[in-house]
Amino acid sequence: MANVLIVDDDAALREGLAETLADLGHRPIAAPDGRIALNIAEREHVDAVLLDLRIPGMDGLEILRRLRALPSGAPPVAILTAYASASNTIEAMRLGAFDHLTKPIGRDDLMSLVSRMLRSREAVTGTPPPSAESDDELIGPSDAMRAVQKMIGLVADSDATVLITGETGTGKELVARAIHRHGRRSGGPFVAVNCAAIPSELLESELFGHVRGAFTGAIADRKGAFRDADRGTLFLDEVGDMDFVMQAKILRALQERTVTPVGGRPARIVARVRAGRFREDLFYRLNVVPINLIPLRERVADIVPLAEYFLRQTTEPMKRLNGDAAAHLLAYPWPGNVRELKNAIERVAILCRSGTISAADFEFLSRDGAHEKQVPAQDWTRGDLSTALSRLESFMIARALRESKGNRTDAAKRLGIHRQLLYSKVQKYGLDSGELSANHTGGVVNPDNSHLEPPENTK
Repeated sequence: MANVLIVDDDAALREGLAETLADLGHRPIAAPDGRIALNIAEREHVDAVLLDLRIPGMDGLEILRRLRALPSGAPPVAILTAYASASNTIEAMRLGAFDHLTKPIGRDDLMSLVSRMLRSREAVTGTPPPSAESDDELIGPSDAMRAVQKMIGLVADSDATVLITGETGTGKELVARAIHRHGRRSGGPFVAVNCAAIPSELLESELFGHVRGAFTGAIADRKGAFRDADRGTLFLDEVGDMDFVMQAKILRALQERTVTPVGGRPARIVARVRAGRFREDLFYRLNVVPINLIPLRERVADIVPLAEYFLRQTTEPMKRLNGDAAAHLLAYPWPGNVRELKNAIERVAILCRSGTISAADFEFLSRDGAHEKQVPAQDWTRGDLSTALSRLESFMIARALRESKGNRTDAAKRLGIHRQLLYSKVQKYGLDSGELSANHTGGVVNPDNSHLEPPENTK
């Protein structure tokens, strides 16, 4: 039996978690705020902590910081929140959180989480750097994107080389910048070099620098990207487009942490690559910590939240997507990934003259024959089981909302689920576009749950 501390200001959620933990054979200890939680952790033995993020007075991240600083050592801490974002996910992982999960959490998931926490009692040490700026463009409630956010948090303070892979347009440079911004090198420079855009005869000088008179036109010393990135981060884009001789020089620089002709102090390397020609030894040297970005078509849950984010950045006053538009975006395969989605939203925001964007405004996506030829029809079963289920679930919910004209009670009946579960799924997949009917409870009501209304302050 393990002592599990539950820190949440919502009494109903505390009681629900406590009841489930007791059924699983553990001893739950409840705390409504950070002060009480820290007092409990100081005087009692605690094996694991389930911590809410939004708590009045002392928020979850501050509680996490203080738990990690306890003289007796911190138990593993899992963040549970309905308000997951890229920033708070990355910060939580950097501060030593065991995991960062979204509410609600089912019995099986809770059992798995606590079991993993109890198996891993290793303490994470170190003083975290100050909070980083927002990473809203790393939006995504999908499991794949949240895994990337967690990996950024884990690797941010490390000097290890990071290999970021993924299709064009998936946001590899955004990930590199997030690693830099959240790490202890954030005060240093972020230097990005597109290796494919520089002629091969100039690339060595661009990366390693040169001394005055080294070649015709070298009228002054040049430091080069490696030394420009000293105490910061160097991002090498399209490494696979280098010739093999240049790749060998990169390999030596990484191994020896010096550059020629004049040498330099260590600079961490964050390398972005595409599939292409690699010296095998360079690939293995770069592939220390791999981060793979899944194509947008395989993380359908991220499409509508990304689209709405791009709308907020593009339009003033704010325009919104209706249910038809959301369903159209979910069904499109997005061969150009996030970059194509961003361009499509900017185009529609300019051309649509009303405040509501409909599926008809995205007809150009279907008319683009090149895309239809290049990208096969959506494979609903592609990827792991969780991804495939999310893809299907998001599509079916969007269709049910469209067919019910935004009436969520009717949509829940069509889907055969409780209305409160539909509320949770709508929020998870970003499908609440503002076009939903005000008649949320009209039509058919589930008699077993007719007294329940969605909570006003869901945690």
